[in-house]
Amino acid sequence: MTADELQAFLDQAFPAPLAGYVVERAGPWGADLRLPVTDRHGRPGGTVSGPTLMALADCTAWLAVLAKIGPVALAVTTSLHIDFLRKPPISDVRAHGRLLKLGSRLAVVDVELGSVDLDGPVAKAQVTYSIPPR
Repeated sequence: MTADELQAFLDQAFPAPLAGYVVERAGPWGADLRLPVTDRHGRPGGTVSGPTLMALADCTAWLAVLAKIGPVALAVTTSLHIDFLRKPPISDVRAHGRLLKLGSRLAVVDVELGSVDLDGPVAKAQVTYSIPPR
């Protein structure tokens, strides 16, 4: 699926735009998303909250899988491990999701999260998705 197709699928699957995610690039390798961050994504201390970063990692992994297999809405998260590396400021966050393994029933995606205002990653996640029989 292309970035535009993934964006349309995301907007249709979740009628209220899901946290405002923007699909920037996609291909058989995975997907890149951006989250326009506002104060509602923050937590005390002037940083983007952990749940916001985890949700972005999860959605990026889901769309990375769909970029390869097509619109399978019922692919679901079976595991998400995240390491928070640095405190991101309240600014947009980008996510790069890369397929590590795609089998008939499971997919594993590496997601790197970065702030547009910092060099280097702010978090790394490994997400496993269960793919329903097609």
